[in-house]
Amino acid sequence: MNNTIIHKSESRGHANHGWLDSHHTFSFANYYHPERIHFGALRVLNDDIVEGGKGFGTHPHDNMEIISIPLSGDLEHRDSMGNTTVIKQGDVQIMSAGTGIQHSEFNHNKNEKVNFLQIWVFPKQHGINPGYDQKTFNSEDRINKFQQIVSPENDAEGITIHQDAWFNLINLTNDFETNYQLNKNENGIYVFVLEGDVIINGNKLSRRDGIGITETETISIKANSSCELLIMEVPMTIN
Repeated sequence: MNNTIIHKSESRGHANHGWLDSHHTFSFANYYHPERIHFGALRVLNDDIVEGGKGFGTHPHDNMEIISIPLSGDLEHRDSMGNTTVIKQGDVQIMSAGTGIQHSEFNHNKNEKVNFLQIWVFPKQHGINPGYDQKTFNSEDRINKFQQIVSPENDAEGITIHQDAWFNLINLTNDFETNYQLNKNENGIYVFVLEGDVIINGNKLSRRDGIGITETETISIKANSSCELLIMEVPMTIN
């Protein structure tokens, strides 16, 4: 029997700083929920909207895998490894903070907002060398099929993450049904609904809802409308 937790969109933590409007699925900054610290190795899932020209000044990270997925607009990134890049819708970025890194993130445009997901995953081991990578993915390649965007080193499809974790995006047409098969049975799976309505293992979910499922080898997915999902398979034990 699998275990299921559901996080409705409106139950997320919320902070509006004027320049930043952020929703937190898990405890973050001033939002603390004792039952929502993390889901296995998935530590942070923030849905951030940054006003034009604004952003996060230079700040440090260590021993964390940080994934950024722009949903709309353009995000400018600078870090202490010398990377200066702009990521936009269709791009996925991973920064392995490892032994320590400094970086900043800003809205690249002055006149429009940027909406992006900031996701933190605990690494498989501490003290690795910092690293950076990004890749552009074609949305046409995830219509009614899983598009792997993040994967471990021994799996070349997605950007490499230093963890036994697999992330997939999928865009479903109305009434389409499929199953997701876990890569490792001891992992858990967390699905975040980007857009639309969907039924996962019999649970009805809508835009920005999340569902975490453990102790299962597969999950069933049925679209109740055109919908977009982010599927995150992560270890449930962390070092």
